[in-house]
Amino acid sequence: MGGLSIWHWVIVLVVVVIIFGTGKLRNAGSDLGKAVKGFKDGVKGDEDKPVAGTTQPPVPPQQVADKGTIDVETREKSRF
Repeated sequence: MGGLSIWHWVIVLVVVVIIFGTGKLRNAGSDLGKAVKGFKDGVKGDEDKPVAGTTQPPVPPQQVADKGTIDVETREKSRF
């Protein structure tokens, strides 16, 4: 039971292209690239937080256009 040679991988690649087609594989590759880019942007977004010692004015809450929404204030539970 040896390892897979290059010819095994070529056959697997040909079968995958025949089954899925190049269009689906291209779309899957671009979707994967967008997901990785979004993840990197999300990780970089954490670096944009203000450094301790710098003060920024608090942002007032935005008004909600839907009057059916209830705005509540959250508080932490005290643990005894």
